[in-house]
Amino acid sequence: MYDTSANRSYYAIFHAARAVLALDGLDFKKHSGVISNFQMRYIKTGIFDKQLSNIIKSAFSLRTESDYEDFYVIAKADVETQVKEADIFYHAISEYIHEKNKKEIRTTTLGAYNS
Repeated sequence: MYDTSANRSYYAIFHAARAVLALDGLDFKKHSGVISNFQMRYIKTGIFDKQLSNIIKSAFSLRTESDYEDFYVIAKADVETQVKEADIFYHAISEYIHEKNKKEIRTTTLGAYNS
């Protein structure tokens, strides 16, 4: 009954992680590649809090079970938690992208004035 919510909230997280990787010119088609590279490049380096690693791993697990296990039943509470965590993940990524873009604009603008 809650499969679609688990799936869509996972993909919100997945594509947010892909967006950050894309800022650095990286793209991984496999979910495992996105997750492992996001963790290696942004969690282990301290750019993002470890909570985001837990969120993406948990969401991937729940989505995989709900999509591929024939008789897996998702609890409403699990989906509610995942949707809240997707919001946390999205806002952390969105803030990072916004700040990174502001820095790039300042650098580009300063470079233009110094030329």
